[in-house]
Amino acid sequence: MADRVHDDSFLRAAAEAYFDAVPRSSARAEDFGALTLFVPGGPGGGWPRFARPAPGSRITSADVTRVRARQRELGAPERFEWVAETAPALRAAAEGAGLAVQEYPLMVLAPGEASSAVPELADGARIRVLRAGDAELPGALAVAGLVFGSRPAADGTAPEERTLLVAEAERVKADGTLSRTEDRIRAGLLGVAAAVTGDGEILCSGQHLPSAGATEIVGVATLPSARRRGLGFAVTAALISDARSAGASLVVLSAADESVARLYARLGFRRIGMMLVAEPPAADPHAGPDGSGV
Repeated sequence: MADRVHDDSFLRAAAEAYFDAVPRSSARAEDFGALTLFVPGGPGGGWPRFARPAPGSRITSADVTRVRARQRELGAPERFEWVAETAPALRAAAEGAGLAVQEYPLMVLAPGEASSAVPELADGARIRVLRAGDAELPGALAVAGLVFGSRPAADGTAPEERTLLVAEAERVKADGTLSRTEDRIRAGLLGVAAAVTGDGEILCSGQHLPSAGATEIVGVATLPSARRRGLGFAVTAALISDARSAGASLVVLSAADESVARLYARLGFRRIGMMLVAEPPAADPHAGPDGSGV
């Protein structure tokens, strides 16, 4: 094992096994032969997911088109995710079916590899790992909703952000997002960390998704007014620490771009390949504003 943790092909295979396993806790898997479609309805409740290649399959554009038709029927996002090096034929098949493919550096913190300690923040904010029932949890979900949602707090002005955060926090309570999140935390399927001010305001949050001894860091989001203060770095370090303490030996993530990948390298992550995401182009008449089928 000691030698294997430095073998990129071994780590890519481990990451691929994780990516196939983790959505099964929150989605129903539909078998399309060469592809597996994950949709809401699994034991964890879940949310719309994506399609992934079945190991060792030969994938054609016809396979992708068939899954897209099912995604539209379900009202699920027409989204495909995979590790480029483990399914090299899928890119051409996806593009042949009319999808646009985006690349994201795939990075890992392998078993036995150390990460940076959670840094102390100079401006009075503190980093907390949140549990079900914590008062800060709705705010942590609200930050992610604003940064990654369709109505982000884009101008970075604190008064507008606070107004939007309050509204978004109320939404996640009302639509069941908070309840589902708490259920997944209790079940050990989700970890959440946040940067919290002395007044209890959330400036940055992130999550990790444990499954079978591995986890993925996802959704690290910082409010525009709080950026360039090292909050995302500190939240990610806290998520890694939480994952390690819960028994995750392999930690994976997909960096937004090369500059972000360099930041994650400071936490001990190293690049082992490329994560690819295929979705309809923005001009696709079947795509909604977020690229999902309508």
